[in-house]
Amino acid sequence: MSKTNRGRFFEDYQLGEVLHHAVPRTVGEGERALYHALYPARHALYSADSFAQSSGLKASPLDDLIAFHIVFGKTVPDVSLNAVANLGYAQGRWLLPVWPGDTLRAESEVIGLKQNSNGKTGVVWVRTTGLNQHNEKVLEYVRWVMVRKGNLDAAAPETTVPDLPDVLTVEQLRVPEGLDFTHYDFAHAGEPHRWGDYEVGEKIDHVDGVTVEEAEHMIATRLWQNTAKVHFDTSARPDGSRLIYGGHVISMARALSFNGLANAQMIAGLNGGAHANPCLSGDTIRAWTEVLDKAETAAPGVGAIRLRLVATKGGAPFELRDEAGKYRPEVLLDLDYWALMPR
Repeated sequence: MSKTNRGRFFEDYQLGEVLHHAVPRTVGEGERALYHALYPARHALYSADSFAQSSGLKASPLDDLIAFHIVFGKTVPDVSLNAVANLGYAQGRWLLPVWPGDTLRAESEVIGLKQNSNGKTGVVWVRTTGLNQHNEKVLEYVRWVMVRKGNLDAAAPETTVPDLPDVLTVEQLRVPEGLDFTHYDFAHAGEPHRWGDYEVGEKIDHVDGVTVEEAEHMIATRLWQNTAKVHFDTSARPDGSRLIYGGHVISMARALSFNGLANAQMIAGLNGGAHANPCLSGDTIRAWTEVLDKAETAAPGVGAIRLRLVATKGGAPFELRDEAGKYRPEVLLDLDYWALMPR
């Protein structure tokens, strides 16, 4: 009996099964320091205890995307070790802050299966939940992945595609307990622009760019304990390249968005997302944002703003699709999320 793990193939998944992912992870200030070393992340709430405390929290939590990456990484050996591509996200909610010292674990439920027409791959939908040491949910999201078949003769499962709402309502967002932006310090945050200064339909060019290198993306992917072969093994892709982890692009784009959205402090919801084209070493990531919606929350001084964050590797800003409606080849990421900012 083999003691090694080849990973799951498409035919190994069953609708409704729950996957309990291995190796809980205790997180601390080291993750924060490495995150800030890898990305130009400067949002004040995640940088200073004093700023977080003046905003009603007990201290500075770890960045929302640290929690996402760690929970995501737990799922890889069971969900996407043999993936061709991570296709998209939906219904993501950050439910509790993650604090230094918390221990995170993850579990996923298979909620959809569809074999592709080529008979060689299929799409698997999972709903993943991240929990802390108190078994409290800190994060949940849906993602879907294209996975290779190990046995091409295996029968195709009955097709089940989950019905996923396009957008979370503001009532579905979880504002951290105690969050209060009534006495928000705009000088320390870095920009004067508040919730009321943004208009639906407004587009923001974040100006800056960062060229991705092999070493940094592999450090990041190892940091999140993501073992997907396409990120490390050059024989796992036909062109011999290592695919940059999509989450690396998300974090880079989110960090770049500080220039123009410094006060979009917390990510509260992920409505949808797509990795439109592969990112490879040497690509220079740039970002732009479109304001899609705004809503008030019950928390004092806190507004919710719905943003479309687009990462590119070239081309003019604000160009997303071609005349045929397909993503332009330079578009890397199309991410629709809710953020919390001072009113």
